[in-house]
Amino acid sequence: MNTHRRLSLATVPLLGLALLLIGANGVAEDSDADGPNSARRGRAVFRFATFGNERYWTDAIKLQQGFVSNEVTPLDALRLGLSVDSKALDAATLSQIKKDLKADPSAKTSALLNDPATTVKLVNADAIIGLSPKDSNGDGKIDISNGDKTGATCALCHTITDRSVFSVREGGSIGRRLDGRAPHTLKFGALVALGENSRAFYPELQLALEANGGATLGRSPNGLTENSTEAEVDAYLKDPKFYPPGMFDDTVDGNGDPMHNMPLFRQDLAFPFGSEGAIGRLENFSNLVYTALLDPTTLTTPGGRAFLKKLGGDAAGDEIADDFAQVLTATGVSGPFPFVEAARPPDPAVVGTEPFPVGLRVDNTMLLDMNEFLFRLQAPRGAEGDKGAISRGRQLFRTAGCTDCHNVDQRNPVPSFIVPMKTIFPGDDPVVLLAERMPPLNPILDTPGHIFNNPINIFDDKMAVVNASLRGDVRGTALPLLLDLARKPVFLHDNSVPSLARLFDPDRGATAPHPFFLPNPAARADMVIFLRSLDTAGGRK
Repeated sequence: MNTHRRLSLATVPLLGLALLLIGANGVAEDSDADGPNSARRGRAVFRFATFGNERYWTDAIKLQQGFVSNEVTPLDALRLGLSVDSKALDAATLSQIKKDLKADPSAKTSALLNDPATTVKLVNADAIIGLSPKDSNGDGKIDISNGDKTGATCALCHTITDRSVFSVREGGSIGRRLDGRAPHTLKFGALVALGENSRAFYPELQLALEANGGATLGRSPNGLTENSTEAEVDAYLKDPKFYPPGMFDDTVDGNGDPMHNMPLFRQDLAFPFGSEGAIGRLENFSNLVYTALLDPTTLTTPGGRAFLKKLGGDAAGDEIADDFAQVLTATGVSGPFPFVEAARPPDPAVVGTEPFPVGLRVDNTMLLDMNEFLFRLQAPRGAEGDKGAISRGRQLFRTAGCTDCHNVDQRNPVPSFIVPMKTIFPGDDPVVLLAERMPPLNPILDTPGHIFNNPINIFDDKMAVVNASLRGDVRGTALPLLLDLARKPVFLHDNSVPSLARLFDPDRGATAPHPFFLPNPAARADMVIFLRSLDTAGGRK
């Protein structure tokens, strides 16, 4: 695990840096540290741990090589929605950036922010949040131009900054880390497309499988195959209609179903995990992220193949694994696979269960430490607003039926039931894509047709293949904590509603997703102000 490093324009030896940053208790020091050592260790896992996936992101996706070959500047990275930790910058560098910004607030003429060489130095310093470099060549220092590799961490999709130094409109920022907040402007698809081999992202693309008669499920009208070119894959990943900003496709099932990034505050109050409610324990959710999503080469292993076949049936599961292996070979990616550093269970009978879905598990102590951090992480204060409107909105929330599903007070555990698809989406009229799957999984169902201005109906795509039937529950949605809503630019997991006011507007139609409306515009306005005020401190009064 990397400790937190500060950027210097010279190469910084890791050993000397460790002496500066590691306290007597062996935990990286930080002025905003809170809680017991387990939470401090968990914060470091959340921010910096890759469990070896740097070999996937560097040797397969070739992301850091793409940063160099495309001459990505820090300003380019910010436009992608990436953020920079100002505490990782040494005083001279931070001072120069501030001086540049004072002369030109747009940063267009900043010598450092427009220099691709600065981007490499930012990566070396672990300053680009969520992209963590590792001492892969074992020489005691970090230098990605000399054999070291860069991996992905949880912070990539769940951390922003306070924008205290600089921010890009509809992009990222430079400032102090604010852990747990969703980066709503992160263009994750475009980030992967920067890699010199984005084809290696194959299982997390929208595919057209022969086993399904060439049909495809997702936002794009056309699916990709093992023969798709790099340009075709990049076109899919960079198209905001198919891979919108702020979204991440968190399933490896060949279904194009990116969902909006969720905040990760007070996860002790959440259950189950994933928008489809498929995972019952937070550490198991985190393990699946590390052992499949951030290194899908696990799917070429026997345990990974079994997982794919369980999700999509034998034919589709084998096809995804075989085609992925073909893509890796064709693009010069060699094993042994997987790259992630994880252990196999002593009892083979537990392979395919929630703790070992692909037959692997990363260090469990680190997962539990991260739990402790995420359990303690508080949401930001809710937005201020008219006190009368907040009071009226709170009362309306109680009387309009909202409490049938949601808590008024976000300090309470979220209701744990799954809202059935027909309840959350009355227009759901699915066809059966695959009738038989391994129990307790339900059939693969999809509602075709048109909705709103979208070319295809995509609300239930997230729950078509992966859903709570993995736990023996119904196909539907899990209930979220209602936190940090003032920052959220779009609503529902599929981004289909552009504002909170629109969410409650009956003009959306009785068959639309989340059909719980307030006909009176004044009541809608009060509800919006109330919801924006919510936090884990009891909300604004």
